[in-house]
Amino acid sequence: MEDTKAILRRRHSAALKAQVLAECDQPGASVASVALKHGLNANLVHRWRRPARGQANEAVVTAVGVAPAAFVPLQLPPPPVAIDTPAQRPSPDICVELHRGATAVKVTWPATAAAECATWLRELLR
Repeated sequence: MEDTKAILRRRHSAALKAQVLAECDQPGASVASVALKHGLNANLVHRWRRPARGQANEAVVTAVGVAPAAFVPLQLPPPPVAIDTPAQRPSPDICVELHRGATAVKVTWPATAAAECATWLRELLR
């Protein structure tokens, strides 16, 4: 004795599909919330939206006579060439701030003497 379950698929009217799709197109509406409101699975509503979006694009082409805009790359002018000479660049500095209790010390050291700064800091923190 075999017990087989018949798989029943629900059929949804065109009016319900149109109503659900219209609600999904409202600003701020989420497909999941609209589907839940109507007792539908969100994946099913997404499946309904795919052909509806294609038909909407065809309707625009038919009504206007022009296809919807596609991606159009822009040609940007090249960035200006900066003349970078050592005299134009500010010399970078190493800035060390130490806080101990209410005392704060800020030391600025030229980056060209980074090795000496490291030695000083190592001795200070011993």
